Amino acid sequence: MSNNKIIDLRSDTVTQPTKAMRAAMMDAPLGDDVFGDDPSINALQSALAERLGFEAGLFMASGTQSNLCGLMTHCQRGDEYIVGQFAHTYRWEGGGAAVLGSIQPQPLNHQLDGSLALADIEANIKPNDAHFAKTRLLTLENTIGGKVLPLAYLADASALAQKHGLARHLDGARLFNAAVAAGGDPYLAVRDITRHFDSVSVCFSKGLGAPVGSVLLGTKDFIQQARRWRKMTGGGMRQAGFLAAAAHHALDHHVARLADDHALAKRLAEGLQGLPGLTVEAPQTNIVFADLVGPKAPGLMDHLKSRGVLATGLYRLRFVTHLDVDAEGVDRAVRAVRDYLEA
Repeated sequence: MSNNKIIDLRSDTVTQPTKAMRAAMMDAPLGDDVFGDDPSINALQSALAERLGFEAGLFMASGTQSNLCGLMTHCQRGDEYIVGQFAHTYRWEGGGAAVLGSIQPQPLNHQLDGSLALADIEANIKPNDAHFAKTRLLTLENTIGGKVLPLAYLADASALAQKHGLARHLDGARLFNAAVAAGGDPYLAVRDITRHFDSVSVCFSKGLGAPVGSVLLGTKDFIQQARRWRKMTGGGMRQAGFLAAAAHHALDHHVARLADDHALAKRLAEGLQGLPGLTVEAPQTNIVFADLVGPKAPGLMDHLKSRGVLATGLYRLRFVTHLDVDAEGVDRAVRAVRDYLEA
């Protein structure tokens, strides 16, 4: 690797399509998806639904759109969804559920493992009273901040939601990272997660390496309703099969390799251990969070950029590994941080 190459650890969304993925895109048969005629989109939707245990799927432009259409299908104006304070559907997606769907969020604090306490969920389900919004939906995210929600927790949270008549939606932007982290066959592991939900959003433009696209999964009736919301939110993309072909290639070829990203995240975290003022959280998947205190904290990001390393520091230091970063790149990032903090 050239020392002039940028090591971009800001997010796994920065990945570039591989040569094989580009070839699959260029060979994709196309049709008008608004009429349901795009064979490449139809093939992706069917394949993902079958592998994850759902009746149907719907290709979307983004995870934000997929989550939004899912929430708007589950909930009506004046309904409420229970969600984590740092969940994407609440904090990082522009408030779309509230602004466009008139759906009230009820955000809850996360536990250390990223979960929402069952007691907190139950305490915030509103009574059937005209003073309150109608609590309709529990929304979880897996992974959440790079952490994998335990299967036992998903079973308990799902049972609690069902007990109170709530639907269950999963933001699975990094769902396959959670499945790969479980070990064994990732397609068996992913179904162990998805069976606890009525709808799931799966993103292909993060660690799976596609340039764009997500799929919303659910029953045939649910997806038919979501299709109307997709059209209303500008998601009728016509001949978008070449984008679906990229996602399908990722589904077939890029799932198992997520384990490489997890190993590189662990390598990065271990390399940063013991530096003055820096506390590093051991990663479970491909995201490394760290906290830096002291007089050098404000200048770290500029230093890293000067060394060709990009990271984010929006609320904590965050480094994300992906298919366009290798061990040499991770080691360069570690050296850049060490050189700054040990100087």
